[in-house]
This record gives sequence, structure tokens and C-alpha cells, in this order.
Amino acid sequence: GGLRWDGVVLATGSEPRLLEGAGGLAGIHVLRRLEDALALRAALRSAGRLAVVGAGFIGGEVASSARALGVDVTVLEALEAPLVRAIGRRLGGVYARLHLTHGTDLRCGVEVAGFEGKERVEAIRLADGSRVEADVVVLGLGADPAVGWLHGSGLALENGVVCDATLRARPRVYAAGDVARWPNPRFATHMRVEHWANAAEQGAHAARNLVTGADRPYDAVPYFWSDQYDRRIQFAGYACSDEPAAVLGACGDETPCIGLYAREGRLTAALAVDAPAAFTRLRLLLQRGGDLEAAVDTVRSAGFVTSASAA
Repeated sequence: GGLRWDGVVLATGSEPRLLEGAGGLAGIHVLRRLEDALALRAALRSAGRLAVVGAGFIGGEVASSARALGVDVTVLEALEAPLVRAIGRRLGGVYARLHLTHGTDLRCGVEVAGFEGKERVEAIRLADGSRVEADVVVLGLGADPAVGWLHGSGLALENGVVCDATLRARPRVYAAGDVARWPNPRFATHMRVEHWANAAEQGAHAARNLVTGADRPYDAVPYFWSDQYDRRIQFAGYACSDEPAAVLGACGDETPCIGLYAREGRLTAALAVDAPAAFTRLRLLLQRGGDLEAAVDTVRSAGFVTSASAA
């Protein structure tokens, strides 16, 4: 028998993407759950060489942690620079230099063709015929919303559970977290956000709307942060592969950097590397709504030496 319910919040999250041939070999890891993290930590203690497929934030954090343990690391990225789809080519290049400066062998524009090894992975084979030796591999290829169990439910499924601006998928059914795709009125676009801060805030919002009968839209500014190679990376807003309208700071190996993103003069996102005070003010500006000029003034008022330049 099925469960009886008066209201439902769907929060089934997402599942990490795999590559063909990765399932049958020991030593190939994904990083999603606590047990995944514990297994990877144990593997890195005796790793000779780690290969990370994907230079996103998961891949970057794994590479950074492994380098801190003294492990040799190769990162393989299909695109021309890390995080191009999130922050654009220019600041993706800054991120690439961060890897290289700390001894990570970053290779962009490469395609993985398969894996070598009998019972345990021994190497990754690339599309150009070359190979990368590794006894531990981490796949950081993103994730897909866990909606397979909802096929035939009558809900609209398209890159997640399709919701309205209030997170409602249909009467008394809401979605939150990685699985929810909704039109964010603040950015006038549909989005699905996989960051943990969004999952917590969105879950509370969906529950309030369900329980109280309210129709409050969810118009939050997406936010995430990452610590890599002793540097704090923070991002807020929605850039979606746009190039920054302005880059502030020297953006060197050890110097702070801020990227500002705008459309039609309106601030849409901000990226900060080792600039927490300025970023906090930029995040508030994004929530209030502001333009590019106000963003530059905000950074200067936080004591950040801007040396602003057009992207």
C-alpha cells in the first residue's frame, strides 16, 4: 500500500554522472555521500597518482586536498578552461593558474576515451591515444537530478521537477534542492541549483508555502564558496558562462581578485578570491539590486584596491 499524505516536498537530490567503463574497476570514485568521502580519504592515503576527471568545484577541491597530502595529481577537463560554464573564460584562466602554481598537472581540451586495468584502474585513455597513469580516479562530472522514480507521476520533468516560482509542482506538491527547477523572478530565468546552501533555504521556503498556503516566490541569490590551495573562492548570483564586465585586483597567484558580471548595466553575479569583506557587501548588493557602477563603489568602500579593468 502507498503512503497517504496531505502535502509533499520532493527533495531527492541528485546522482553523480559516470563514464562508460568506470563501474567495473576498483579505484574509481565519485564524491556525493559521506561514505564516498571516507572511501576516497582512505584511498588517497596510499595513492601513487590521482587523476581527476572534471575541473569544476568538486574536482578542484579534491585536487587541492590531494596536493596537500603530497599526492601527484592530474586534472582532465574537456573544456578550454576550468569552470567556463559558470564563470567564463577569463576568470576560468585565473583558476587554471591556481592549479598549475600548486603543482597540479591541469590538462584542458581533452576527452576521456576509457579506462585501463583488469580489476583495478591503472590508467585513463584519452581520445588522442595518449594515456594518464593513475591508481586512484575521481569523476567530477556534475550530477543529474534524481527524478527517475517520478516518471509516470504526472509531474513535469525536464532537468528536474518543473515548478512555478513558488516551488510548487502541482497542488500540495513542492520541490526543493538539487531536484527543483523553477523560474527565479530575480534573474528572469529558469534555474536548478546544486549548492547545499540553496537546498537548505529552498527546503524551508517550500515547506512554509506548503504549510501556510502562501504563494511567496523563491527569488534567492544563489551562493557558494570553496576553499582550494589555501584560497577562499566565493560566488553569488547567476553568470551562466558570461564573461565578467569588470575584473578588479591583480588576480595573481597570491593576490585577491574580484569579477563582476552584469547585463544591461545591472549586476548579476560576483566572484571573489580572497576578498571576503568586499564579497559580503557585493552579496547584499545583489540581494537589493544594483548596477555595475554601484558594485565597483561597493568594492572600494570595503577597502579593496580595485585597479578596475574592462573584461
